[in-house]
Amino acid sequence: MNNIAQRSITGILFLIVIISAIIFSGYLFYLIFLAITFFGLYEFYNLLKINNIRTNYIWGIIIGFALFTSIFIESFNLIDNFSPIVVLPIIFVLFITELYKNNQVPFSCIAYSVLGVVYIALPISLLSSFYGFAGGTSHLLLGYFILIWCFDTFAYLTGITLGKHRLFERISPKKSWEGFAGGTIITLFSSFILSKIFIEISLLNWLVISIIVIVCGTYGDLVESMFKRSLNTKDSGVILPGHGGILDRFDAVFISSPFVYTYMVLITNYEL
Repeated sequence: MNNIAQRSITGILFLIVIISAIIFSGYLFYLIFLAITFFGLYEFYNLLKINNIRTNYIWGIIIGFALFTSIFIESFNLIDNFSPIVVLPIIFVLFITELYKNNQVPFSCIAYSVLGVVYIALPISLLSSFYGFAGGTSHLLLGYFILIWCFDTFAYLTGITLGKHRLFERISPKKSWEGFAGGTIITLFSSFILSKIFIEISLLNWLVISIIVIVCGTYGDLVESMFKRSLNTKDSGVILPGHGGILDRFDAVFISSPFVYTYMVLITNYEL
């Protein structure tokens, strides 16, 4: 099987899984995105391990699981008066465990362990909250991913067809301004279409979300490229044949999700 066919099959299957998890929500969403959180953290800590950077990956994954679960519980109101703040004590257990290890750089280990949670688990966990911003429907979350896929796909297609001027050559030599422009145009147009389909979210809000996806998604890609380049690796993993790993596929989510979440909190609570 050639790389294009492999990439296409993997991409289609992956889309089906993600869309099904989003639309059916509930525990299917929980299981699928918890698995994504696990594999994302595993790839992150494994890349560091290969480069002889110590982490407490077990506690990092435990904290990531606890954070995802706590935000899911709050978002779906599974427990009355529940707050994700209950995860904080688990984080500080990570500090205590370093006291019992013969580690010359304990705070480096702690820092890298927590970095994995902040960079990967937190942005994915926030996706649960998107249901509440759209009246309990999957419309915001589904639209958010559609915008990401539109930008990624058309930035790639425009880039390989017309790309001449490098966007950020030092970090990602293949990305071009032409690709960025192509992805931007299609993504902005897609936000207009989404406003006609998911009418409970205004065109203005879809436009703002699309701009966040365009800007933060691009930076998310560049940040992940910077991370891999610093560790001298091409792909974060092999779980998605033809696409690399979870970090490669969710790089846009890691940076854009917190910004979309913050924007939705502001317009919901302060009627901006």
